[in-house]
Amino acid sequence: MREQSSMFDGQAPQPLAARLRPETLDEVVGQRHLIGPDRVLRKMIEADAVSSMIFWGPPGVGKTTLATVIARQTKASFIDFSAVTSGIKEIRAVMQAADRNRAFGEKTILFVDEIHRFNKAQQDAFLPFVEKGSIILIGATTENPSFEINGALLSRCKVFVLKALTQDDLEALLRRAMESPQGFGGQAVRVEEGVIPLIAAFANGDARMALSTLEMAVLNGEMEKDAVVVTRETVEQCTSRKSLLYDKNGEEHYNLISALHKSMRNSDPDAAVYWLARMLEAGEDPLYVARRVARFASEDVGLADPRALELAIAVYQACHYIGYPECSVHLTQAVVYMALAPKSNALYMAYETAKKDALAQLSEPVPLHIRNGVTSLMQELGYGKGYQYAHDAKEKLTDMRCLPDSLLGKEYYQPTDQGLEYKFRDRLNQIKEWKKEHS
Repeated sequence: MREQSSMFDGQAPQPLAARLRPETLDEVVGQRHLIGPDRVLRKMIEADAVSSMIFWGPPGVGKTTLATVIARQTKASFIDFSAVTSGIKEIRAVMQAADRNRAFGEKTILFVDEIHRFNKAQQDAFLPFVEKGSIILIGATTENPSFEINGALLSRCKVFVLKALTQDDLEALLRRAMESPQGFGGQAVRVEEGVIPLIAAFANGDARMALSTLEMAVLNGEMEKDAVVVTRETVEQCTSRKSLLYDKNGEEHYNLISALHKSMRNSDPDAAVYWLARMLEAGEDPLYVARRVARFASEDVGLADPRALELAIAVYQACHYIGYPECSVHLTQAVVYMALAPKSNALYMAYETAKKDALAQLSEPVPLHIRNGVTSLMQELGYGKGYQYAHDAKEKLTDMRCLPDSLLGKEYYQPTDQGLEYKFRDRLNQIKEWKKEHS
């Protein structure tokens, strides 16, 4: 009896994701908004009219795949360049070769994976060659180009935003992997019903993760007669924890803290707890979250509930002393409290308004009567002359002016009637009335 060939025979094969990498635009899964019929990127590639561009999107959505398709369809020399392993020396060597090619009328397309990892000096090294047309730069990044790519270089590149793949996209890709000769199509592998959707959901829009998970599940599948069977249990063992799209130094970090902040501001405790869990379970530093909550306590609650700041500081200390994961409940208490607290941004608005005046009038002199005349010369010059010590007054109030003359009458703090802030509003109104009567 002739033995069936096995995936384990001979040399170790390439990873499944590499074996299934598309060779044409029609084989690319997803990104229809860019490479669908009559879409701009498809037209550029098919016409061999590619200009410098940046592919921006989360991991595993096809940035490198599109670059390899361009490499196959373009008439230019194609160089694959890694920002992880290359430095200024390598950049200069490649640029000199591109200049030589240009002298003979040959275009050079330079693909730079993870271009955000290049520092400013390294990115600047590309700029003159992009400007004079020696190279067509194609950069791939998971980070927001507005923050990570030099402005001068970015202005010379078209940014294409790649989207996370949908559940349907990933299921189609996984079924192709099961049927294709480059995948498991020529092997005795069977997957149980529901396994493909399970892997697609786990991959969270990442094609590379979906294919890697399928490959791992097949390698760990159960042998039944002459076939490898992949069950739900196999997949669950290979994916013991849901993969969370998160990078503590990347844009998603700021997206999630923004979601938490806005959920608390919108008085939605359920959403606030969810975004808190997303951050903590992905490995965020609980002290970072606690610091953001402390900021929120003054920025969005303020004197509407003065205890909010006390609680935020207490929770920060608890996180510091106890650590994660125990402190997760303390942070939950804090975000729920902030979500339910009455809201006032009066303190935030007071500072922002005052800041504008302060920046516009940085040289405005401090009034002499509220300067501290600590030397005889200062006293002779009028420092402290006319100062009124409020504690000596019966009402603990004086009509002394403390703003510069050019800002007299300015009112920065505008208390609301939310929560306890109405008490501060009433007190402020009393003070204003007294000063008006005694001025």
